[in-house]
Amino acid sequence: MKAIIYSRVSTDKEEQESSLRRQKQELTRLATNHNITIVQCIEEKQSGYEIEREGIFEMLDYFSSHKADCLLIQDETRLGRGNTKIALFHQLQKLDIRVYTAINNGELVLSESDSMVLQIVGIVEEYQRKIHNAKIKRGMKKAIVDGYDPSKNLSNKGKAPGRERIEFPIEEVVRLRKSNLTFEEITNTLNGLGYSVSKATVNRRYQEFLNT
Repeated sequence: MKAIIYSRVSTDKEEQESSLRRQKQELTRLATNHNITIVQCIEEKQSGYEIEREGIFEMLDYFSSHKADCLLIQDETRLGRGNTKIALFHQLQKLDIRVYTAINNGELVLSESDSMVLQIVGIVEEYQRKIHNAKIKRGMKKAIVDGYDPSKNLSNKGKAPGRERIEFPIEEVVRLRKSNLTFEEITNTLNGLGYSVSKATVNRRYQEFLNT
């Protein structure tokens, strides 16, 4: 595994410097004990209740770009406190990031209450996504009934010889991606509207659109 070490103290007082050094030392030993490769060490001097932290954004960028797949922290409060902690753990779960803590000398096990809150958040988010998808389907069906023809907005650029190019509204795919829908969700939406298209085709056509 490739890990990010994240250390945090709440103030920029000089005496807090020793805490940052100690956290880094403990987490480096933790990585060694579990054969984890450290790819970056991030230190911050900011309140755990604050979610807009440059170190947090840097950490999430590493995970989103698959440059790391594991987080090392002294304990769960170093990541955040209160609602900020729950929000960040939810984001890490979505990215499938494993979290190790020095205090547990191993992988973090959330408390029963925190686990319950995260489960509720996940359920709410899933239903919000379903409602969003349903609204999109309803809107597109109405547009087609009103005469919208997606084929008029597409060119046959890159069409394979001897094979008919599958037509679907690429502009709608781009819009849905901006709404953070996955390619699987977009494909399901298109299929529900009668466009027989695979996730691979949607993904490929989206990349073609970005490169034009």
